[in-house]
Amino acid sequence: MTGKLRKELARCAEERMSEKRFLHTESVAREAVELGRIYLPEDLDGLETAAWLHDITKDLDHGRQLQLCGEFGIMLDKYRAQSPGVLHAITGAETAAALFPDLVTGNVKSAIRYHTTGREDMTVFESLIYLADYIEPTRRHESCRKLREYFYSDVSGKDMKEHLADTMIKSFDITVGYLLESGSLIDPDTISARNWFVRMKNGGLFREFQERLQ
Repeated sequence: MTGKLRKELARCAEERMSEKRFLHTESVAREAVELGRIYLPEDLDGLETAAWLHDITKDLDHGRQLQLCGEFGIMLDKYRAQSPGVLHAITGAETAAALFPDLVTGNVKSAIRYHTTGREDMTVFESLIYLADYIEPTRRHESCRKLREYFYSDVSGKDMKEHLADTMIKSFDITVGYLLESGSLIDPDTISARNWFVRMKNGGLFREFQERLQ
């Protein structure tokens, strides 16, 4: 990525975020590139772009999130209309695409859209942005730190494709456990993502995921 584009993306993020969230975003961008060097070295620019833009609407209040949904023609079910923590991924993907229409397409847009919940049939690109957001080193929660330690402790010691799938399953298990304990709603996409990775690991779907990393 050129320095000029990186500065433009960083400025776009910084203008829309608190200082704390911007530092997180900056760290996600670095983490996404590191993960990309392992799994998708041919797509580092796309990963970094998605990382810089993944949270650009997260600091907006719930009312503004719903307003953006209306402006973009996004239809929400009852669950997502009541889930501000999920809405920012939906509005963020559309906002990023409006701001950078030549850059935010395909995997970049879908990675922003699903970086919080995951989804069934996730691409490797989407998985890396989800994981970068989860384990970047400014995350202080113990579960984030432990997942980071798990991933990096064995990324070169076993089949790297299987290790990514294992790490994704662990991340969803942590998230679902936390949401259950806190009595929060669980996005259906998170359940679908977790179950898809488990089925993939235990059945023929894993070959398809492996082939995406060839």
